[in-house]
Amino acid sequence: MCIKIFTKRKNLFRGAFITKDVRKVQFTGNSTYTVSLPMKWVREVGLEAGDTLNLITMPNRSILVSSSDISKEYASLKATVDFIHSESAENNLRILISHYLTGYDVIRLTTKKGFSLYDRKFIKDSVRQILIGLELVEESRNELVFQCLLNYNDLPLSRVIKNMYGLVLSMLEDSMAALRGHNVELAEDVILRDDDVDRFYLLAVRQLKAAIEDIELSERIGVENPQECMEYRLITKIIERIGDHAVKIAVNVQKADSAVNSDNPIFKMAELSINVFKQAIDSIAQEDLQAINKIVVEAKDISQFGISLESRKVGDKNSIELSMVLESLRRVAEYSGDIAEVAINMSVKLRTSVFGIVSKE
Repeated sequence: MCIKIFTKRKNLFRGAFITKDVRKVQFTGNSTYTVSLPMKWVREVGLEAGDTLNLITMPNRSILVSSSDISKEYASLKATVDFIHSESAENNLRILISHYLTGYDVIRLTTKKGFSLYDRKFIKDSVRQILIGLELVEESRNELVFQCLLNYNDLPLSRVIKNMYGLVLSMLEDSMAALRGHNVELAEDVILRDDDVDRFYLLAVRQLKAAIEDIELSERIGVENPQECMEYRLITKIIERIGDHAVKIAVNVQKADSAVNSDNPIFKMAELSINVFKQAIDSIAQEDLQAINKIVVEAKDISQFGISLESRKVGDKNSIELSMVLESLRRVAEYSGDIAEVAINMSVKLRTSVFGIVSKE
């Protein structure tokens, strides 16, 4: 059994160095095992005799040791970002977003020259539209101060993924309904909904990055094992990309000259792709490897069906637009297969035995 000693949380970010100290386990009294703490760490965190420590057992059988004072002191991470006037407002926004994703709770955007009317409005409107929980709390000529007020308990990862999935599913269904009736307004509504998908995706990335570094936060957002963060990151990215293809379908509806007959086989392709997307999402909670494997195979078959439709030319009118729609539907099926493959990886849990041998459950 190893013991990991956590220093200040800021050291978990760029520039951190992991040190290793070897300590012997001592047996005192009749039933107590003790391990001494490195003096350097004790002095850094200001521990004294009688203070309490938090001990967290990790899935790999190691233990995280942290001071209660550390978690309080570094519960709110702050960053100051210089607004670079030689760069576009979009580029500056991208840097602000990166700090949000990294887990900073307070982001202070500053400039000595002052913000232009356009830059100020662009930054404020963009943050409001795409970053969930980040609110403007202070404003002056030279500063914009944003603070994340989100409570992770109110919006755990499972709910974030559920919201993303529900939005993308409705976008796929409505984009095909718009194609059938050449409903340009409905197509525009699908395009606008993609902003909400992106907002949930960025929130999921923020949660997962923080959960990798904080086991307590991992439990609060509903991730039992931090090792699953990578898989959830893949799943949320794939859902976001499927949403992008729903947008592409809606855009091609707007470009088309007329409605598409309901008998067109492209609607059969849409039905198959949407159904396998539903099955793939359901597979995340399954543990039946054979059943999940069938979803992967089905996704590949649907993609091949789409290729066969393309060779048959699914329609004479709007042929270019229909070809693009068909390609997006193929990608939806293929991405669904990718989700199912991730679900297979998640269902095969690794377990370390008491002898240190890794086995599969």
